[in-house]
Amino acid sequence: MTVDTSPDAQLDQPKQSSLSTAAARNLATTTKSAPQMQEISSRWLLRMLPWVETKGGAYRVNRRLSYTVGDGRIEFVQDGAHVRVIPRELGELALLRGYEDEEVLNALAGRCVQRDFSAGEVLVERGTPAGEIHLVAHGRINQISLGKYGDDVAVAVLADGDRFGENALLDADARWDYTATAETSGTLLTLSRAEFAAVMASAPGLQAHIEAFSSLPLQRQNKHGEAEIAMSAGHVGEVALPGAFVDYELKPREYELSVAQTVLRVHTRVADLYNGPMNQTEEQLRLTIEALRERQEHELINNREFGLLHNADFKQRIQTHSGPPTPDDLDELLCRRRGTRLLLAHPRTIAAIGREWNARGLNPGTVDLDGQQVLSWRGVPLLPCNKIPITKENTSSILAMRLGEDNQGVIGLRQTGLPEEYEPGLSVRFMGISEQAIMSYLVTTYYSAAILVPNALGVLENVEIARRH
Repeated sequence: MTVDTSPDAQLDQPKQSSLSTAAARNLATTTKSAPQMQEISSRWLLRMLPWVETKGGAYRVNRRLSYTVGDGRIEFVQDGAHVRVIPRELGELALLRGYEDEEVLNALAGRCVQRDFSAGEVLVERGTPAGEIHLVAHGRINQISLGKYGDDVAVAVLADGDRFGENALLDADARWDYTATAETSGTLLTLSRAEFAAVMASAPGLQAHIEAFSSLPLQRQNKHGEAEIAMSAGHVGEVALPGAFVDYELKPREYELSVAQTVLRVHTRVADLYNGPMNQTEEQLRLTIEALRERQEHELINNREFGLLHNADFKQRIQTHSGPPTPDDLDELLCRRRGTRLLLAHPRTIAAIGREWNARGLNPGTVDLDGQQVLSWRGVPLLPCNKIPITKENTSSILAMRLGEDNQGVIGLRQTGLPEEYEPGLSVRFMGISEQAIMSYLVTTYYSAAILVPNALGVLENVEIARRH
């Protein structure tokens, strides 16, 4: 193809009579938005937590003296299809709490027998002799007992790390009070009373420990395990009143403030020449702080030292009855504490809750929260938090919490009045200009969370959020 470049041909082409829009935009001042950021979420946890001033960088939670009876979960090690219990994890059993002879614990762990079960299998039968303890390595197990009117009633749902039959190790006359049926396939580790007695016979230290455990003053504690306050009620006349005092924990837990920080770098040329109509340094700082606050909320949920998911008391963790988050499950979660202030769940979990409501024809209410209408259950706000993890099996957790120091609830910890404070508990400190003409700012926030009493926080675990067909 040839192009005619003759003068006559050029005269025939239309001439541009005005400046093109493409060229004009290079000189025009456009209407523009501030820099946007997809990572920003509602961060309801940071908004709802009552923040307590924490001078000295640590917060001590003083409580009444409690007798710890070993109510934690047991962890296992998996080697292919073979599963074994970690010996020191046996210390979570009430009768072995505080026992530290590793040789004896190794012997007990070695005598645990693995048992794989399938869905629907009856593991123990109500009324039959109980001669062993069962440690749940994996799977879900329903405990069904006999109700007052002769019908079957659900006692509990057990999952990974739970156990049942602990009293059978010492009581030769023990019988099962319930029937345990496998809801899914899984694995148990079983330690019989005979094997336990054989190890104890050759371990004088274990015998002494069991004797001390058996003589614990059970009458000196209330249903929460706290030291009892002796008192008299309903008496007539001049009776001798019991003396009492409130005993405290000798080694209360202390929460130290954690830190999240980063160094923001801005070239002086950018700050000098490109600050109109928006201040580049301010916009960079705004987005950096947003990311820092997102990380702060993630840590408050997931940090192993102080995160809510890892610090919820094991007695306040419950399992769903059938997998999906039903209204019955939410009711059971709420009934475990007084004055529940909020429910926190991943947005996908909230969608699963909505499907269960729709399936039952329920129309949940809403409540006004900071001028915004949010879903609620029994008048308790149900708030989204995308920091709550979802497992590869499409399960998640729902948190229920009471809030505030006055209510013995969950609180956030921070320290204000920091040098060069930019927001409460967050500081921005100028670090200087490098030889490459780059300005640096240290952005820091200090925070933690504390659970004042165990029942201030509850967790509904292993919530199935995938849609069933």
